[in-house]
Amino acid sequence: MEKKDFEAWLDNISIAFLSLTDLQKNETLDHLISLSGAVQLRHLSNNLEILLKRDFLKLLPLELSFYLLKWLDPQTLLTCCLVSKQWNKVISACTEVWQTACKNLGWQIDDSVQDSLHWKKVYLKAILRMKQLKDHEAFETSSLIGHSARVYALYYKDGLLCTGSDDLSAKLWDVSTGQCIYGIQTHTCAAVKFDEQKLVTGSFDNTVACWEWSSGAKTQHFRGHTGAVFSVDYIDELDILVSGSADFTVKVWALSTGTCLNTLTGHTEWVTKVVLQKCKVKSLMHSPGDYILLSADKYEIKIWPIGREINCKCLRTLSVSEDRSISLQPRLHFDGKYIVCSSALGLYQWDFASYDILRVIKPPDFSNVSLLGFGEIFALLFDNRYLYIMDLRTEKLISRWPLPEYRKSKRGSSFLAGEMSWLNGLNGQNDTGLVFATSMPDHSIHLVLWKEHG
Repeated sequence: MEKKDFEAWLDNISIAFLSLTDLQKNETLDHLISLSGAVQLRHLSNNLEILLKRDFLKLLPLELSFYLLKWLDPQTLLTCCLVSKQWNKVISACTEVWQTACKNLGWQIDDSVQDSLHWKKVYLKAILRMKQLKDHEAFETSSLIGHSARVYALYYKDGLLCTGSDDLSAKLWDVSTGQCIYGIQTHTCAAVKFDEQKLVTGSFDNTVACWEWSSGAKTQHFRGHTGAVFSVDYIDELDILVSGSADFTVKVWALSTGTCLNTLTGHTEWVTKVVLQKCKVKSLMHSPGDYILLSADKYEIKIWPIGREINCKCLRTLSVSEDRSISLQPRLHFDGKYIVCSSALGLYQWDFASYDILRVIKPPDFSNVSLLGFGEIFALLFDNRYLYIMDLRTEKLISRWPLPEYRKSKRGSSFLAGEMSWLNGLNGQNDTGLVFATSMPDHSIHLVLWKEHG
């Protein structure tokens, strides 16, 4: 057929083909394919691949591409980044996708940072850290050696660990280097708390003392308890120190003068924990900014208002069993919004605005598991064998780390958590430093530390 005649024929066929229904078009194509030879079929195959292979990320507006990408999981997105430079550029630029992926891993997100490549890198770093946690490879251990008798009192702050011992001394250690910064002569320490200038100790000799780090001098001695002092806390702003004792009382002292301002009664067991904290929620009994004192014994947690006026009455008493069949453990958590304490039945969380129990968390075999730290995303727990990390969103244990045989104390002050900010969500910066410390039978202190990122 001549070219001119062929073109005229093709135009007529095209007009007729366009007038057919979809079903008739399909039947026509099927008939033409059946008449085709190998050369025609190969030509058809090559052209169909080109026609059907449409790069939707390249063709769609960027905002629609971002909307579609949000439906894919991060691992699939990472695979898609390998398709082409264009795909990698578009996927890497989707800030919301990577921010959401980080949030799902329990990562803290600063929404003000809009650099998409930054969030992709944060996600990749997060994946590595979460894999290390899952594979029990996120931590490393070290020891502090220097005491010559039992170390009972521990307190951690800003990279520094204070230890109080039956060898009548207290030491301040730099956790990162393992070096002892200060060592001073004290009494037997059951509780310690410190700042840059001073150390406050509660003792088995029934007293509380304040010491100056630089000189080792005792600047105040607080006498009045008739039992060992198991817990101390203080606030310089209020010039107040509080102490909990085996004599079933909590005493409120003037920090600067050592004068006893008030004795709070009502406990019927040893007071093993006192916590001073600013309230962060509003209720009928307190407002944000009010100072609150929590005191705990074996069965009850008491809540007291604390301020310039010292004569306070107990606002509320919390417990987990009316008949005292369930005992509480002395590691009490209070952040101004929630109270958390562990018991033989699990972790109890109270809402501080209403005092209602929000939830009870019961991991497997919880009878021997104790609370170390509690945040918005993670909780740090331990038993006789392991250190555990729980994802509080699912209440599942996501990691564990073996612990050595340590001294087992009935009242349990010889172990504590280190850095706590990561419990509200990891961010790639706060997963450093001390995780856990415990005293050992050989008088050393065993440390669990975050392993540096590779």
